[in-house]
Amino acid sequence: MNFDLTSEQLELQGQLRRFMQREVTPLIDECEASRKFPFELFPKLAEFGFMGGVLPESEGGLGIDYVTWSMMFGELGYHWLSLRTMLNCTNVPMMMLASKGTPEQKEKYLKPLIEGKSSIFTAITEPNVGSNPAAVQTRADLKGDHYVISGRKLWISNGLWGDIGIVVARTYSPDCDGKLSLFIVDANESPFERRSVETMVLRCTGTAELGFYDVKVPRENLLGEEGEAMRVTLAGLDAGRLHIAHGAVGAAQSALDLATDFAKSRMQFGKPIGSFQLVQKHIVDMTMRVNAARALAYQASCAMQQGRATMECAIAKLYATEAAHEVANMALQVHGGQGYAVGYPIERIFRDTRGGTIPEGTTEIQTLIIGRSLLGMSAIV
Repeated sequence: MNFDLTSEQLELQGQLRRFMQREVTPLIDECEASRKFPFELFPKLAEFGFMGGVLPESEGGLGIDYVTWSMMFGELGYHWLSLRTMLNCTNVPMMMLASKGTPEQKEKYLKPLIEGKSSIFTAITEPNVGSNPAAVQTRADLKGDHYVISGRKLWISNGLWGDIGIVVARTYSPDCDGKLSLFIVDANESPFERRSVETMVLRCTGTAELGFYDVKVPRENLLGEEGEAMRVTLAGLDAGRLHIAHGAVGAAQSALDLATDFAKSRMQFGKPIGSFQLVQKHIVDMTMRVNAARALAYQASCAMQQGRATMECAIAKLYATEAAHEVANMALQVHGGQGYAVGYPIERIFRDTRGGTIPEGTTEIQTLIIGRSLLGMSAIV
């Protein structure tokens, strides 16, 4: 396969990189220190198509192909993985809204998201539910013209700030006896509790625990049909894994570039440290991992474009996230003591690349998904 970017894609990549350097990079240190996210970037990012640009034009998107879309997410990862995460947790539920939303839901919720005027989260995981979404215990009981949602969600990216959320809940109604459904929860119309969860990674993504205690949600906020949450949610995971993979490649490339520049300029024993054999070994190993991860990620992008991608996205996500943290680790080693310094990019990249191996399915879960695809036998009960 030829994964070389076209001249148009390279031109867009250059525009994105200049935008990131001008508008995003100056904000990172302050945001990291305050654990805040600059939502004022969303309308500007929307102009590039980052807000639902992969959606068809009929749904308000730009019909961006997955190779171009993936390159764009790689640029996000190159500059700031918290930004990549926020765009991932925005676009995946937007895809759900586009595929399952009613015209009224799209007008009220999807349109502001595409314009960058609103933010969203997806709430699946719970204190006792992680890799097995089928075990969700949050419940939604139909009571006349509304559902009553009760339960807790944990590790929810943008849960601290999101205007709306797509919440997965076990549903009880005359037509549904405990199957999982999706609900649009508007924070203004259906208030719920939020608690910040501090993490060592992706510090500007508003990770939260959410408490739903008899929260009333209008019946018209059911997204899709009752009982189809698992199918819709699992379908969205391929896109999420693709975003993470390309973001990881971008972060790994950034770490490699920083380490290469440092190896050329840092003097020890009267010469650049890049002239030492062991430092060169690090640079070579980093380059091999970045190139391999990029190839696997673009292979998954091509598969997504063709509509068959579960195994390819799992492979890309597994390898790219593991490789990115290995590359960041070697880059930190090349930098020596300077790599530890808070506020220096390598310290942040080292932390944040560790954050890619768990969400959207851990490394172990990706391994089992790939094994099932290869052998036709599931190791997951």
